[in-house]
Order: sequence, then C-alpha cells, then structure tokens
Amino acid sequence: MFIPLYDGVELRYLKRPIATYVLLGLNVFVYLTIATGLIGSPQNVGLGLGMIPAVLFGTAVIDQAIAHVPTWATLITSLFVHGGFFHLAGNMLFLWVFGDNVEDAMGSLRFTLFYLLSGIAGCLLYAFLDPQSQAPLIGASGAISGVVVAYVIFYPRVHVFVLAFAWLPLSITALYIILAWITLQVGSALFSADQATGWWAHVGGLIAGAALTPLLRRPQVPLFGKRTA
Repeated sequence: MFIPLYDGVELRYLKRPIATYVLLGLNVFVYLTIATGLIGSPQNVGLGLGMIPAVLFGTAVIDQAIAHVPTWATLITSLFVHGGFFHLAGNMLFLWVFGDNVEDAMGSLRFTLFYLLSGIAGCLLYAFLDPQSQAPLIGASGAISGVVVAYVIFYPRVHVFVLAFAWLPLSITALYIILAWITLQVGSALFSADQATGWWAHVGGLIAGAALTPLLRRPQVPLFGKRTA
C-alpha cells in the first residue's frame, strides 16, 4: 500500500538511536550469515531458529542436529531470521523510518525490551491460533508492528513521506497512513488466503505495542501528540 521513506522528526532526548542501529545491524548480519551458508543450509537454519508452534507446545519435536537453540529461545531468534532479501528489506525500512523516534520516546533499553516483547507477543498469538502448525514462523514483522503502532501513538500528526502504491511520492499524516496499514494487517489476518505470511503475528505485535507504549515511554513524553502544561 505504501513504502515509508522519511519523517523528518528530530530526536529530542538521544544523540543517536543506538538500539535501532544495533537491531538493524543484527538483522542484516543474521541474514547475510544464513544466506551465505556459514551456519548451514538456509532451510535447516530456518527450522532451527524459527518458532514452530507444534514444537513450542510439545506436540512435535525437531531434529536435534538442527535445533540451534532451546525451544523457548526461538520466540526471540525467529525475530532475526528472514526468508529473503525483500522480507528483510521491508521490515528494516520500517524500523529505519519509525524506530529512531520510538526509541527516542522510550530510551534505548526500554525500546529494545519493547521491540522484543512485541515480537514475542506476535509469535505467541500466531502459535496459540495454530498450535499444531509445524511450519516455522520467521521475521521481525511482529516487532515492527509494535514499533509502527507506538509511532502513531507518539506522533499521529507528523507528516511522513511515502511512496504510495510503491511509485507515487506523497507526504501524508502518520495517523492516516498507519491506520490504513493497521487495517491491512488485521484484514489480511481475518480474510487473506495467503498462508505464507504470519498475519496473526503482525496483529499480536500491534496489540502488544499498543499496550506497552504507555508503560515504557519516558514520563515526560506525551501520548497522541498532546503537550502537557
């Protein structure tokens, strides 16, 4: 629907969004490590690091030869594994545009916790709704969904420069474009026949992000763009 490019919101509390940079770098590093086969075949790495609902709930087991981490840890490792370049690029673009300002509003440590918790919530909702699935869930989309919803809670009136329909450059109020994006995620989760995308993980991240944003923000940072006297 749209590709975010730039928002122009200056940082108020941080000199640099270190956590955002680290998360970006870690995602890219993991992708390159897997793509080049340094830690095994991409398929086996996806199985070993991805979150598999049936394995998480103990109704299936995974070959220990490719089980790189404990089962519970896949709730985190799955957030850093991507299925291809465009999967990675889409998530990282959203993190690049929106993550720095959310980190600024929360602080680097709380933002990192927020990112991980949003991603874990996405994994858990996806797993609870399809507990017998043996397909690995991978990607940062749940965490990114949390970041996006936090951004609109903090900065609903900001104008974001986007490519609408991937080709038309526009400057649109964040509230409108993000509400449209959220509608797409929820609608796709409810009605899409696309089984290759973990839409419910996106929705789980949205819900967690909305719940956690007021709790993890800096006390002086207002919600919904409002300023206190």
